[in-house]
Amino acid sequence: MSERLDSWEEAMTFALSLPGTEACSSWGKPAVRIAANGRAFLYPGRESGTSFAVAIDMATIELLKETEPETYWQSPHYEGWPAVLVRYDSPDPERVRDVVLRSRDQAAAMKPVRPRKK
Repeated sequence: MSERLDSWEEAMTFALSLPGTEACSSWGKPAVRIAANGRAFLYPGRESGTSFAVAIDMATIELLKETEPETYWQSPHYEGWPAVLVRYDSPDPERVRDVVLRSRDQAAAMKPVRPRKK
């Protein structure tokens, strides 16, 4: 059985252990992105005391919330956006790791982020 990702630091350490990832910042907070295309996929989220956020497709979000609402959820801030919150105290840490990996894979398959105009 995998150990829980029971803090932001643990979630970030796991995400950074995945191939092709690097630390970055998003909205002034630490995040993890794909080095090759600049797509962030893991964030501390707005509810950082209880959860972290992963970028993932809407169909997966609905499935996760339906099958394991005690772990995967969305606050009003995230509703309608391709990101789901993941509670640190999840009873299924292996599935949480799989979700982070899936988020990483989806981000890696996306086109590079265009640089922001200044």
